[in-house]
Amino acid sequence: MPLQSMTGFARSEGTSGRCRWAWELRSVNGKGLDLRIRLPQGFEHFEPAVRQKAAAVFTRGNMQIGLSVSIAEPQVQPVVNQGALSAILALREQLAGIVDPAPLRLDTLLSVRGVVDFREAEESEDERARRDADISGGLNAAIERLLAMRQGEGGALQQVLAGQVDRIAELAALIEADESRSVEAIAGRVALQVQMLMQGNGGLDRDRLYQEAVLLATKADLREEIDRLGAHVSAADDLLAADHPVGRKLDFLAQEFNREANTICSKSNAAAVTAAGIELKVVIDQFREQIQNLE
Repeated sequence: MPLQSMTGFARSEGTSGRCRWAWELRSVNGKGLDLRIRLPQGFEHFEPAVRQKAAAVFTRGNMQIGLSVSIAEPQVQPVVNQGALSAILALREQLAGIVDPAPLRLDTLLSVRGVVDFREAEESEDERARRDADISGGLNAAIERLLAMRQGEGGALQQVLAGQVDRIAELAALIEADESRSVEAIAGRVALQVQMLMQGNGGLDRDRLYQEAVLLATKADLREEIDRLGAHVSAADDLLAADHPVGRKLDFLAQEFNREANTICSKSNAAAVTAAGIELKVVIDQFREQIQNLE
């Protein structure tokens, strides 16, 4: 599965019988998977399926999932009050010799309040089952569209992050190749520092000064930081090529990148190395900012 962004939007809509429905899914950055589900009254039974299906596809993101339902053309059906009708027929028999014995007409019965009511037609079990199946299918389609959008943005992010990792590798190589890190340059700086100290105070022990200078030069060496940067670059390349969510791991790597960059800047004794270290920190900050959008 390609890398995913955590931002996206998807909509799926359709009709089932007289029912018109629409799903809307919105996703933004989040530390984990946070689902906020809005369902209309009478459709609360969809919530377990919504949670299960979303969790099966996504692992991170603050997600709003909403369903809207409307009845396109309400239908009514007549309902006869059998008790009231029987009472009227019985009264007619009782008054047969007193009132006009003409047969009862339908319009007469309809004019008698309570005999016939008109109510909205209720869905049958089969109709409800078909409606729920259609709405469930719409949810599947919306999730697929959101996944496609997040993967599309994830692919674009992957290219950006890969370019930033390449730049980190280039800057690490630039620092490693700087003339200030050569054995001759380091030896020359140590000798110069010792000479300046000896001129200022002839009572200092020359051998001890050289030992201290060599120790300081060793502490200022950037070999370990450069090697660790190389290892982190390889790890980042592997994660960007992975087929599972890697946002948290890349965020940890960004912290490690930043730690090495800070150490390089603090140890630097050359303007070129300091400049490369500062640019390294800028690229790492950009890298970490982009990672916050990645699942």
